[in-house]
Amino acid sequence: MELKSIHKCHGGLLSYYSHAANTTACDMGFTIFIPPQANEEKCPVVYYLAGLTCTEDNFTTKGNAYKLAAELGLILVAPDTSPRGDDVPDEDGWDFAKGAGFYVDATEAPWDKNYNMYSYITDELNTLISDNFPVDKNRQGIFGHSMGGHGALTIYLKNKDKYKSVSAFAPIVSPSNCPWGHKALGNYIGIDQRSWANYDACLLMKAGENAENEPEILIDQGLADPFLESQLMPELFEKACSEVGQKLNLRRHDDYDHGYFFISTFMEDHIRHHANIL
Repeated sequence: MELKSIHKCHGGLLSYYSHAANTTACDMGFTIFIPPQANEEKCPVVYYLAGLTCTEDNFTTKGNAYKLAAELGLILVAPDTSPRGDDVPDEDGWDFAKGAGFYVDATEAPWDKNYNMYSYITDELNTLISDNFPVDKNRQGIFGHSMGGHGALTIYLKNKDKYKSVSAFAPIVSPSNCPWGHKALGNYIGIDQRSWANYDACLLMKAGENAENEPEILIDQGLADPFLESQLMPELFEKACSEVGQKLNLRRHDDYDHGYFFISTFMEDHIRHHANIL
């Protein structure tokens, strides 16, 4: 993966375009925040994965994360949610294809050439960040919102050697059991639902060994979220964690919906959660 150019720069926040040759086969955008402590030493890094329809700019402009990250010495990376460009296949609608990569590696045509966001996040982008910025590779965390919460949980559960902390806002915890997941996984990796287990946080959690000694997972969920019952179903992840002894802090909040006012309200707790572990 080649780091191509800086798109814009203000303070410790940089916005890049890079060419992900081996995964998405197109230019991908991401932002990275570098705290002042990085002038003296390598710092822990936390990746934020955004939700459906978003780009890297949603977290960057609305997340309210950088002041505390600067105080605590955390590098924050926010990638786009999918490949983009005229040569990338797309579909009408907002919950599939561009803006909705679902953090999987697609195996079905025509999506398999470009829609390989799992490998992009865990391999190409991770290597690029480690090679070009003052990152402590032994202290990496990951979090996200909605589709990005799904991505963060599944990536963490499959890569605990790489990511040491995880949290999520209103995550899709069981795509095998919701319409968004059926559409995404059915198109990206095929209709055989046995293959979906590799991208289902509940199934990955239950398939793991005893998790009593693993770090706590933090999840915030708004109870006025219109997707709560049909798409998110956090109680399924709560049950999966209890079966293997995984410590889970699942906080339910009255009157909060699915948007960035909800996310920005509780962002400080998530930043501190990762800083305390890393």
